[in-house]
Amino acid sequence: MRRNPRRVLKLAVGAVSLILLTAFITKGIDNEQGGPYVIQVNAAGDNFAYRQQQQEANNVNTGVPLPVALQSNKGPLQVDANGRADWHDYAQAITDGAARGPGEQGLAVELPKDLETEKRKERLYKMNGFNAAVSDLIKLNRSVPDIRHPDCAKKRYLVQLPTVSIVIPFHNEHPSTLLRTVTSVVNRSPRHLIKEVILVDDFSNKPELGRELDDTVGTRFGRLVRILRASRREGLIRARLMGARTAVGEVLIFLDSHTEANVNWLPPLLEPIAENRRTVVCPFIDVVDYETFAYRAQDEGARGAFDWELYYKRLPLLPSDRERPTEPFESPVMAGGLFAINREYFWELGGYDEGLDVWGGEQYELSFKIWQCGGRMLDAPCSRVGHIYRKFAPFPNPGIGDFVGRNYRRVAEVWMDEYKEYLYQRRPHYRNLEYGSIAKQKALRERLNCKPFKWFMEKIAFDQPLKYPPVEPPDFAWGSVRNVAADQCLDSKFHGQGKFGLDECLSSKGGSSGEQNFVLTWHQDLRPAKRSVCLDVSSGEKRTPVVLWPCHGMQGNQLFKYNLETKQLHHPITAQCLDADPGNREIFMNPCDATLKTQQWLFDHVNTTAIMND
Repeated sequence: MRRNPRRVLKLAVGAVSLILLTAFITKGIDNEQGGPYVIQVNAAGDNFAYRQQQQEANNVNTGVPLPVALQSNKGPLQVDANGRADWHDYAQAITDGAARGPGEQGLAVELPKDLETEKRKERLYKMNGFNAAVSDLIKLNRSVPDIRHPDCAKKRYLVQLPTVSIVIPFHNEHPSTLLRTVTSVVNRSPRHLIKEVILVDDFSNKPELGRELDDTVGTRFGRLVRILRASRREGLIRARLMGARTAVGEVLIFLDSHTEANVNWLPPLLEPIAENRRTVVCPFIDVVDYETFAYRAQDEGARGAFDWELYYKRLPLLPSDRERPTEPFESPVMAGGLFAINREYFWELGGYDEGLDVWGGEQYELSFKIWQCGGRMLDAPCSRVGHIYRKFAPFPNPGIGDFVGRNYRRVAEVWMDEYKEYLYQRRPHYRNLEYGSIAKQKALRERLNCKPFKWFMEKIAFDQPLKYPPVEPPDFAWGSVRNVAADQCLDSKFHGQGKFGLDECLSSKGGSSGEQNFVLTWHQDLRPAKRSVCLDVSSGEKRTPVVLWPCHGMQGNQLFKYNLETKQLHHPITAQCLDADPGNREIFMNPCDATLKTQQWLFDHVNTTAIMND
């Protein structure tokens, strides 16, 4: 019997609409078997989507399956004339956009002020280093704001992308943050690209992370997620290796256990690797506030670097990178916890150095190895992942001494050549730390024909010495910082949420205190001596509070200049000056007024020559 073409077309449209509606209604993280993408070909040629719809509408089984690379539970996938696809999950976007409740859209959550809630909050804070009571109020599949550059929504990626194994180590992680990490990854990724999510339990002793976690993961995710358990405490580095050894995906993605994947995060990580297997790609890392779980951007991009004590730092984007805000850009050093790498290439590089203990230095070891041994490393602006930066580390020292110092020395001895001396000049005691045999790592470097560290500094981190010179210039001022009106000194003792203020000057009594010893550094930031936090100002409003925030060395909101004549500490970006309320012992920013003694500050020592030459 001949079919009426109009009737066939109506049936096709109806069938496709029903399929999409059903997928939208039933979509969830428990859906293990999804339907295929609907392919929409924008170029002239065979309209595969229409042919596929006709087959479904007419119940015709041609025996020709949809290509594996295009099978998923999400849709539709649009392929353009260049064979590139729109990987966005618009159904998920609709679901997220409609979500309401605590923490939805990445908004802050405040707890009730009753005594019972406060007790629970403090108990969980001590265990986790963040406000886990707030985490428990937020859904595991909460919505987060799409804070990518607007042009990221227009980006198209290769249709054929590699599969991934996502490795997430954890030790005594709070259950809701761990499960939210996994849920966000599963919900915001094309399912067919995820071979597996591997949770590596690094010898946790919280009861709820045992059988209860096994049951929850099995119920929610089925076989997609599996848990490996260490028989002793291994530390972050070896826990990652434990997961990587069992992985089967073409690409390894390492994530921390308190993260949230954002919109369409996966394709931007994978495409550069699909094009060049020796490319390692890092997402932009956003901030999930440790107190309120508000989701916000950290910044709009910077290149990873380090100072000569091996503190992680950030370099400004190059002008060419700023002109292409959605394109991946080269970065000398990764932050460490979140990145994607071809699995075979990871092992060609020797994986992580197993001689590194617990954590610390692994991001430098891998970054140097990638660059010096023929690879490259990129940051992908259109891939964003939120991360909780804990208020404090809740875990006790493992009792094995200065393992971070040993790790740093081990990395320096293998990879940094003569530049290691700049580290030892700042940390002389590192020279005496035992760091084990590095024969295997030296042999790897020789076998891979890796370049010298001087090449890395001159070709890859070429502008780092401008921000973090091996030999530092003199500072501008240092010592106690006395307010003329109050006759009190800056004191960095915390009063909550990073706020601090004035206190009685101990130097007046012949005493001293590290909390009152500040340095106006050659970076032109003001910081407590021998600490890596700086005075930070986030607003140009009157009486804006000043907080202590990790120093970034990029000036901006941490830039202060000292006026020798007026004795004011000027903040150029807000055109304000540091002011004080002597009665309440508070400090804040206000419009500059040279006649106000509350805006006049005296350092113990001032490098007049350096300030005049600035």
